[in-house]
Amino acid sequence: MRVKKQIGKKRIIIAIDGPAASGKSTTARRVAQQLGYIYIDTGAMYRSVTLKALQQGLLDDLRRSPESVSDLIKDIAIRFDGDRVFLNGSDVSSEIRDNRVSREVSFISSLKPVRDRLREMQQELGRERGVVMDGRDIGTVVFPDAELKIFLVAEPRERAKRRYAELIAKCPDGGELPDLDELEDEIRKRDREDAEREHAPLKKHVEAHEIDTSDLTIERQVDIVYNLALDIQKDGR
Repeated sequence: MRVKKQIGKKRIIIAIDGPAASGKSTTARRVAQQLGYIYIDTGAMYRSVTLKALQQGLLDDLRRSPESVSDLIKDIAIRFDGDRVFLNGSDVSSEIRDNRVSREVSFISSLKPVRDRLREMQQELGRERGVVMDGRDIGTVVFPDAELKIFLVAEPRERAKRRYAELIAKCPDGGELPDLDELEDEIRKRDREDAEREHAPLKKHVEAHEIDTSDLTIERQVDIVYNLALDIQKDGR
């Protein structure tokens, strides 16, 4: 994608929050490209921890003894190279999008040691500003001082359709895919879990711009966020 000409020189932090499949990652990635900023997918970080727990067969143990997650994340290393995500040196970009990871990531992300560790990593990544970061608590917990805070929403059915399209793209022969009703139920369940968790629940920051993406094209929602960023750069706020 062509990088658009910058109007202002002020480098800012753009925090994009919202529920699953509301369009956060695609919007954040494209806005970062247009501004020449770094894109940080915090959801991929939580998915990476979840994948590691699944690979080591630790989900049942963690449900019985959540505090033991400290051992799981003690030496964890996550880095980004464009759209690729590396977990302890291995490219896990495809694996972290598996539906089994989607089902378990809310539980893993509800654990305080996980949130504390990843928050430290995220704040370090954004220390120099000039970043677009998406997740569920970026504007409220990770970067409450972000110059631009966005909260994306969309109807659960529409989000289920998006998730289904992602799965079809990964498995064009159909495979064993969940149906739309099942995906919508999973999305509603995750919404409840994210909103009700004890540590850093999903909520809209009072200063956030709420954008309903249910009927918006990706291009339109990217333009909205991009133009809001330019306004802040021009005003020097």
